[in-house]
Amino acid sequence: MKLHTYWRSTSSYRVRIALALKKIETEQAFVHLVRNGGEQNAPGYRALNPQGRVPALGLEDGSILIQSPAILEYLEEVYPTPPLLPVDPVARARVRAVASIIGCDIHPLHNVGPLTHLRRVFGRSEQEVSDWISTWIGQGLAAVEALIADQGFCFGSDPSMADVYLLPQLYAARRFNVPLDAYPRMLRVETLAGEHPAFRSAHPSAQPDAE
Repeated sequence: MKLHTYWRSTSSYRVRIALALKKIETEQAFVHLVRNGGEQNAPGYRALNPQGRVPALGLEDGSILIQSPAILEYLEEVYPTPPLLPVDPVARARVRAVASIIGCDIHPLHNVGPLTHLRRVFGRSEQEVSDWISTWIGQGLAAVEALIADQGFCFGSDPSMADVYLLPQLYAARRFNVPLDAYPRMLRVETLAGEHPAFRSAHPSAQPDAE
């Protein structure tokens, strides 16, 4: 398999964590999202992924999977050990709910495209953009904090899909200087993940293309 990735991409970070947790070896192809107008916009990459985003996962049969939620579900179905989703349907829905808050409600609003649009099209200042980011990250994380467990990872002693989504979001929050002191449960999870080799190996700072 080949993972098309960018070191600071939140979505790529999710997939790297899942691959590491499941001990799946992959080749990496680096797509710089800023240099040369964004390498994701090059015709060669657009032919691979018409949306022009990362990650994209190339399978051994030549298939290309895009969008981190779809890639993560594929990995869970094809490589079920260790499981990232519980067996119980209600517990599974709770894990997916946290993942969805992060993947659908928080992350899209601080992605590079919307932020660039705010600056260039609407002429918003950096302070206004920062306030936008803090508002939506803060509201989303407050909900996540209320939903996850009081001990262990998000939903128990082992990492789940919720943790796969949460750690990259906390990284993004720190990158944008969003205060996290109000979220002790999430900070506990972050500490646990920092001691786990899969999370450490997937961290942006550990990537070969990190700057």
